[in-house]
Amino acid sequence: MTNQEVIVPGWPAPRGYANGRTAAGRALYIAGQIGWDAGGAFPPGGLVPQFAQALDNVLAVVRAAGGRAEDLATMTVYVTDIAAYRAGARELGAIWRPRLGKHFPAMALVAVSALVEPNAVVEIQAVAHLPEAP
Repeated sequence: MTNQEVIVPGWPAPRGYANGRTAAGRALYIAGQIGWDAGGAFPPGGLVPQFAQALDNVLAVVRAAGGRAEDLATMTVYVTDIAAYRAGARELGAIWRPRLGKHFPAMALVAVSALVEPNAVVEIQAVAHLPEAP
């Protein structure tokens, strides 16, 4: 693993994110990925399926650069409907676990009024630290 979680003594354990991570290796900056597939189609069903596709898109970039899901150090999630995000928390956890297991980047969630792509309701931007190139 190219990064490790920072534990702050005396703080409650974060749920679903890390307060901080230290990292080494090559930095990979991942542009905002929205919930469309390679053909530009959005899955039906709104935020939860779009979150799954956006996360898959982030992971595709990481893998294309030679990394693994555990190399993600930080992630910012932008959503256009915070109530839908909160309501879908259980489903979002079910999406997260098979992709990242118990690996949680340092994260922020930001509610926005809109995204550039009119049909997008979620966008994920991330940074990964990959092993040094051979």
